[in-house]
Amino acid sequence: MMSTRNRSRISIRRKKLFGEYLTPRELFRKYIEPEIKDLIYEYVWVDLFAGEGDLILPILNLVPMDRRIDFFAKHIYLFDIQSIMVERAIEKASRYGIPRHVAEKNIIQRDTLLNYPKFIFEKDLPIYHITNPPYLYIGYIAKHEETHDLLKYFSGENKGYQDLYQVALANDMRHGVEKMIYVIPTNFFFGYSVSNKIRRDLLKIYIVKKVYFFEKQIFRDTGTNVAICFFERKKIPGQEPQIFEGYKVTGSGEMVKRRYILRPENNYRAGDEFNEFVKRLRSSRPLRIKFYLTLNEVSRNRGDYAVEIIDANSYSKGGYSKRIIYVNKELYDKIRSNILFVKTLDTGSLDGRAGLYVIRDVFGVDGILVTKSPYRTHPIQIFIEPRLSEEEQILLMKYFNLILEYLRELTDSEFMTTYKYSNSLYTRKYLGLKQVRKLIETFPWLELDDSEKRFFRDLVLSGEVSRLLEFLRKRRSII
Repeated sequence: MMSTRNRSRISIRRKKLFGEYLTPRELFRKYIEPEIKDLIYEYVWVDLFAGEGDLILPILNLVPMDRRIDFFAKHIYLFDIQSIMVERAIEKASRYGIPRHVAEKNIIQRDTLLNYPKFIFEKDLPIYHITNPPYLYIGYIAKHEETHDLLKYFSGENKGYQDLYQVALANDMRHGVEKMIYVIPTNFFFGYSVSNKIRRDLLKIYIVKKVYFFEKQIFRDTGTNVAICFFERKKIPGQEPQIFEGYKVTGSGEMVKRRYILRPENNYRAGDEFNEFVKRLRSSRPLRIKFYLTLNEVSRNRGDYAVEIIDANSYSKGGYSKRIIYVNKELYDKIRSNILFVKTLDTGSLDGRAGLYVIRDVFGVDGILVTKSPYRTHPIQIFIEPRLSEEEQILLMKYFNLILEYLRELTDSEFMTTYKYSNSLYTRKYLGLKQVRKLIETFPWLELDDSEKRFFRDLVLSGEVSRLLEFLRKRRSII
């Protein structure tokens, strides 16, 4: 007999396979209905990946009972690849007063990614597509035998797209859909190579009217960070910058409004202020950075000098295991003279933010050793060239954390990756090692003379980030 755990794993795998993450009706009621309630008679309402129909069928609540059957026949089409979902949608339609023989005509089993239903355009009204399409990254598809058949969706004119939801968007784009509301991963806006192509293609033809970004879990069986995106087709295609209002929904349900600018030169990527900052303020003589003290390096440098370390791969009972390693003088000096580590992961409180910290202050040892595979979420020792004094490294740490917090406030931490959902106002974030390196490279220490170093040190220690930024920007304009 199959265990409950195994049945659960198979169920979740099946949902991933079919993109079967059903949209809560509350999502429609709270975020979508207010935008469309005055337009319901002006469009044919379509969901090509309808599941049980919860993104379209609630429109019937806005229609008087005596007009619902006629409205359904003229204004609603639902499609799904799975017969069981089609049956459930038909049953739900009956609860809104739609007879089965009417519902069966407009709720249809069909693989709409492969076989787009062009007949929906034969109606006299334009199409408004509201959908929660399947999400499945092509890298996952290629690595798992049970999903290999899905590679067919990425051939021909869809070659280069990276996720099933992108194929769905591209299909609508090619068929001239006028308006769309998509519930899709936020990597559409914030991803790099994973979504550059779909953004370039789609946003040449569509305007982003509004977006709700969710920093809380929406679907029970996936942790994917999602957004509700409102798209409208342009009258004339173009590659101009796009500006729209975004609303970030926090774990507690609070809504934070922000203005977003998508620029074609940045592949229309949102939250690009971090990259603009580090590119513009990169030092003319940046520090060189290496991450991780590895077991292989220790093995190559055995000796008689004792160094106390924590094992980053051995964590139990609330702490990392400590031990003594014996190395030669060269590695001994290297470990002990590099006193900083990077915490890439927020710990879940405002006091435990990602940033640079002193190893001995936090762990009471000299170094952090990776004994197995290096993980980006572990504490990671940083090795700096040329070698800095302890005082200089402390200054670097204070500078880094000051600028990092400035950028987090400026962008609402959108250049970082959401690590874990919660119901609190604070959402945990992950800081990438490339971002760590780029931010350290803005530290101008090696290009300063002695008087400039004293002035720079005072600016950092004062915590006045505006004056610090003014100093950095002036230097970049001079150099």
